[in-house]
Amino acid sequence: MHVYSSQLKYLALALPSLSEQTAIVEDLDKATRDIGAAVAGTRRQIEILREYRTRLISDVVTGKLDVREAAANLPEEADPRSDLDELPHVPSAEV
Repeated sequence: MHVYSSQLKYLALALPSLSEQTAIVEDLDKATRDIGAAVAGTRRQIEILREYRTRLISDVVTGKLDVREAAANLPEEADPRSDLDELPHVPSAEV
C-alpha cells in the first residue's frame, strides 16, 4: 500500500491529549537526564582510572615504586578485559 502526500490530509491520526503529551515529554526528559548523568559519571571514572594508570606507570618506570614482589605474583596471562583503551567511545551527542 502506498500513501501519497495528497492523501495525507485525509488520514485520521490518534493523538494523546495535551496533558498526556506533556507527561510523556516530562518522563522522557527525566529518563534521559538520569541516563546522561550515569554516562557522565562513568566517563569521569574512566578518566580518573586512566590518570591513575599513567601515574602508576610513571612511578614504576622512574623507580618511585618498587613492584618486583608484586610482579613475581602475577598470573602468566593478563585479563584482556582490563585494558581501558579498548572501551568503545560514545560521542556526547549520541547520549
